[in-house]
Parts: sequence; C-alpha cells; structure tokens
Amino acid sequence: MTLGVAVPFTDPAALVAWARRADAGPYGRIGVPDRIVYDNPEPMVMLAAMAAATERIRVQSEVVLAPLREPVLLAKQAATLDRLSGGRFTLGLAVGAREDDFRAVGADHASRGRRMDEQLATMRRIWAGEPAAPGLGPVGPAPVGAGGPELLFGGFAPPALARVARWGSGYVCPAPPGFAGGLFELVRRQWKDAGRPGEPLLVGQVNVALGPEPTVAQARESLLRYYAFAPDLAAQSVRAMATTAAGVRDVVAAYRDLGAHEVMLSCWSDDLAQLDRLADLLS
Repeated sequence: MTLGVAVPFTDPAALVAWARRADAGPYGRIGVPDRIVYDNPEPMVMLAAMAAATERIRVQSEVVLAPLREPVLLAKQAATLDRLSGGRFTLGLAVGAREDDFRAVGADHASRGRRMDEQLATMRRIWAGEPAAPGLGPVGPAPVGAGGPELLFGGFAPPALARVARWGSGYVCPAPPGFAGGLFELVRRQWKDAGRPGEPLLVGQVNVALGPEPTVAQARESLLRYYAFAPDLAAQSVRAMATTAAGVRDVVAAYRDLGAHEVMLSCWSDDLAQLDRLADLLS
C-alpha cells in the first residue's frame, strides 16, 4: 500500500513547496481539492504548477467537481496536464453537493448526476481523438494513454460508485474505515460484474494534523470553517481527524486491512513540516 497527501487550503504559491517536499518523500501522489465559493486555488491551474515542479509523484485533482465545468475544455485541460506531467496526472471527479458552487457558475444543481454522465462520454470521445461535434476537428493535445488520464471517482451514492466500473480506474473513499468496507466491496462487485479485468484502485482518505498544538488547532479551525454549513458534520469531522502518531497509524492500518491500495492523508494545517513527520511515522 502506498501513501498520498492532499494539500491544505492555503496560499497557492506555498503549495508548490508542498509538491516539491512530497516529491522528495515516500508519497505516491499529491492531491488538490476543488471548490468554487471558497478561498482555495483552482485545482487544474494549481496541478499544472505542481507538475512542472516535480519529477516523480502523481498529481491529482482531489476531486474536481465536474458538473461545474464545460466538458470539452475540461478534457483539454486534463490531456494537457497528462502530457505536461509525462503521464503522472490523475483526474479525480465527483458531482459536488453544495448549491452555492452551482449558483456561482450558473450550473443546475438538480441535474448534476445526469450531466456528469454526459460529460464523461464527451471527454472519452475527446481523448480518443474524435471531433468535439459534427463538422469540427479533433481537440488536442492527445493524452499520454489512448484512453485518457487515470480516472478516479469520489462519492457515496450508488450512481457515483457505478461510474467507477463504467468509466474509471478506481475509487476515492472520503469515509472512515468503519464505513469504507461496504463501499469498497460494492465497487469491487460492480467492477467484476462489468467484466473489467484486474481490480479497481481503492483509495482511502483521512483527515490528519500531526504536530505541535498550533498545527492541530489550525487544522481543527480549518475543518470547522470548511463545514460551517453543516455544524454536525463539522463536529464529526473534527472528532474523526487523526492528530496523534497512534491515531494516524491505526487508521492507515485499518484501510490496509480493508484492501485499500493507497491512503490519502488530507492535511488541514499549512504546517509544511507535517509531510516529514508523517513520512517518518509511516516509513
């Protein structure tokens, strides 16, 4: 099992240093989250900077909210990142849940699932070199692989999980290990039923803050602010965050026991030294 890291909501310029530090460590990938109505960098732009600053690590959207974006342009951005990184780009996708993001860009919240399925079909055509529409030429650049970049999906609802077997390479599970087992099993079963060879990439995700009390306090504050729209969820997320060496080890081990291929450690404090602490702890 490998480890990845998802960066905090902080100054975009600082996140390039996160990418370089992670690239020099034991991490397999680095992820950038997505929101519109929030103080965070746009993920595709941020990932381009990270790809240019690194040599080994995979760069991943963690996750892009696809229904907020035009699919042909998203396909072009993803293919560009795939080429820029030498095939190290992973496009993580989800439908999104917060209505304010949809209102901000004039997208329809209610139809987001149907729109995402339509987007996936369009992006696959673009990556295959087919015209974007009748009478138009193909949209480049071609991705490194013929089928497009590695494609992961996040979410909990059955339609979200079904997209893994139909369109994707694997599943990012933003749930504690106690809930992840059933979701992993469903994804595996759908994968097999679809006749896909091998098995899906299964990625667990856990919120962490490892360091002195100011680091932990900042992470808790960031989580509470991010989930301010849902106070119960905010409190639950703070309680579940791994903030001790034993807590981090335990949750990583629990995901390993569930058969996860990777665990993404989501950092909520801008304390860059966490990358070294986590690497030392889990090496």
